[in-house]
Amino acid sequence: MYDGPSPAEHPDGFVRVRDAREHNLKGVDVDVPRDALVVFTGVSGSGKSSLAFGTVYAEAQRRYFESVAPYARRLIHQVGAPKVGEITGLPPAVSLEQRRSAPSSRSSVGTVTTLSNSLRMLFSRAGDYPAGAPRLDSDAFSPNTAAGACPGCHGLGLVHTTSEELLVPDPELSIRQGAIAAWPGAWQGKNLRDVLDALGYDVDRPWRELAAEDRAWILFTDEQPVVTVHPVREAGRIQRPYQGTYMSARRYVMHTFSDSRSQPLRAKAERFLSSGPCPECGGGRLRAEALAVTFAGRTIAELAALPLTALADLLRERGAGGGETARVLTADLVARISTVTELGLGYLGLDRATPTLSGGELQRLRLATQLRAGLFGVVYVLDEPSAGLHPADAEALLVVLKRLKAAGNSVFVVEHQLDVVRRADWLVDVGPGAGVHGGEVLYSGPPDGLGEVAGSATARFLYGRGPAPARAVREPSGWLKLGPVERHNLRGLEAELPLGALTAVTGVSGSGKSTLVGEITDGLPGVRRLVTVDQKPIGRTPRSNLATYTGLFDVVRKLFAQTEEARARGYQAGRFSFNVTGGRCETCQGEGFVSVELLFLPSTYTPCPDCHGARYNEETLQVRLDGLDIAGVLGLTVEAAAEFFAGVPAAERALRALLDVGLGYLTLGQPATELSGGEAQRIKLATELQRLRRGHTLYVLDEPTTGLHPADVEVLMRQLHGLVDAGHSVVVVEHDMDVVAGADWVVDLGPGGGDEGGRVVAAGPPALVAGAADSRTAPYLARALGS
Repeated sequence: MYDGPSPAEHPDGFVRVRDAREHNLKGVDVDVPRDALVVFTGVSGSGKSSLAFGTVYAEAQRRYFESVAPYARRLIHQVGAPKVGEITGLPPAVSLEQRRSAPSSRSSVGTVTTLSNSLRMLFSRAGDYPAGAPRLDSDAFSPNTAAGACPGCHGLGLVHTTSEELLVPDPELSIRQGAIAAWPGAWQGKNLRDVLDALGYDVDRPWRELAAEDRAWILFTDEQPVVTVHPVREAGRIQRPYQGTYMSARRYVMHTFSDSRSQPLRAKAERFLSSGPCPECGGGRLRAEALAVTFAGRTIAELAALPLTALADLLRERGAGGGETARVLTADLVARISTVTELGLGYLGLDRATPTLSGGELQRLRLATQLRAGLFGVVYVLDEPSAGLHPADAEALLVVLKRLKAAGNSVFVVEHQLDVVRRADWLVDVGPGAGVHGGEVLYSGPPDGLGEVAGSATARFLYGRGPAPARAVREPSGWLKLGPVERHNLRGLEAELPLGALTAVTGVSGSGKSTLVGEITDGLPGVRRLVTVDQKPIGRTPRSNLATYTGLFDVVRKLFAQTEEARARGYQAGRFSFNVTGGRCETCQGEGFVSVELLFLPSTYTPCPDCHGARYNEETLQVRLDGLDIAGVLGLTVEAAAEFFAGVPAAERALRALLDVGLGYLTLGQPATELSGGEAQRIKLATELQRLRRGHTLYVLDEPTTGLHPADVEVLMRQLHGLVDAGHSVVVVEHDMDVVAGADWVVDLGPGGGDEGGRVVAAGPPALVAGAADSRTAPYLARALGS
């Protein structure tokens, strides 16, 4: 509880924000105490992130960059100045968000936390070297440096190979019939076939009848002969001879996989490759001389593969019995590891690749690094640090946040997890609704006072809500059998999931939940149709938006093309797309804005001088549908669009689905890059809901409530229960105990994470699992059930 002075009593102890107008904020004025744990709450899309990150952090970063030399400032990405009148009392700020940079297989838990640096130093200074071997520099133990990387796999630990079986799946076909499935389509594939024909190979004979040496040369040769090709004449076309170059199937696949910038082409090439440990380093990623050095009888690659809890135990034991150098280095490593394990991440290994981590895991790793930094007088701004955390792990998170505050810092947290909200010193509740219905500060003060705010959605869940009402458990229509599963920490695991029911898969972080659910595939008995709904972005550029992803934009463009004005001008539906030439504004290429490069300041984006942000040219905007041009329609919220398109069944169906999942506040033209992970997942769900479903469908959702306010969770769960009532099956991986309490069946994995998990601790209706003795989920589920 915050027991410091009020803003009036101590004007210097507060961060004061005046006239904040970022995104949907409506001229917000708010005072927030420093040296406190401050939680920003509100429904999804209410504007809390716009206040905490888009305003407070952005202004702190802008002020810092003003102190940087102009030349250096050009080299740093800058977010620009926020739309705010004034902020006073603002210290330097550090942002810890869930957004990830471009994924790289070379980035790992060890590199993010810098623990790899300490481990390499330990091997360099205190490792056991073979007799007569020279002592190596720490860089020699890094797979990311030329001095350490295995030359066979360039430090990746894996090599990609291919085989005749992969390249030619059907040997009964001839080359002309497409026997070499790995070859490209269209003209490129025809060219390779014609080159082979010109080289004298029989392209009409079944593949299996070709001589073994011919098959090997066609698929695997590194030669690239050039021959004159005489194309087969086609009626009405003049085909001249040309010089064609041959490329073997293996060479083409490897070249495409390693060099192509096209994700679909790389994905296709990957189908014809198999991965395996590098034969030179055995998957250790390092040169032989580095792998010959051991500590406690193990190589650095073996230690990096251990869960952090096991690594810490080994280092404590070995460090106590070693020399002074080993003792000092191991003590430092154990201290650094302890901050990571405190945050519930002890199941991770140092070699775990960053792209395989969830956003919540990645943010907590960065938080652990900040704990060791020892900064003082800083504002930490965190984005839902409890995301992906089991309730048992959330307790440890709160301890860490309090430690940051005790070290003399201010901690500002955007959060939905009610246990974290209750433990705050100060609450800033933003709302009352989302989008245009939000953007106001409803309350700013100690948590106890929020209960008196009538318009707060947060207050309803924080105070005065009893246990979930009892609901009859549905009877399964069948059972889906999984396993035995041998993957990650699952060792021969078998599980049964009911069909025609809502199943929640629970367990602490790293227990194997996502791995188990990942085994659900289309080919399993009982799965007629599988739909997986995740939180990955629906698009990577601003050109992808809500309307384009759901298919609603196709309906809108056709409606515009059917207007009298459009028909009179000969406009087709394509005229009303901002992605192609014709109807779009060519000055901004349909973006609606142009970038203005400033030499020593961040690049700024201004509305296009020709279309003024409308994205279309003047002629296209002259066509109107019921009084609105195409830009005006894209500017409608989903709620407003539902009224505008009343009576248009195709549009009504898509808009009703979006309203049903609580996204009525988004605009049709909302860029995909501005959507949160929770919003993206609900858009995907709405896209599925609008489809006319025939037959049984199994829906799989991985932590669907991440990033959602409890009010939004209610809306989402109504839809999921509606799917089950309609005869479908739903499986969710979930940490929210209110969601689990409302499920028909619970599969609890554990009891711990990593090697301590990977087995079914309990399975059955929620009331039964709530009483399981070995389950870490049971006490929290029992509390949600009110038992």
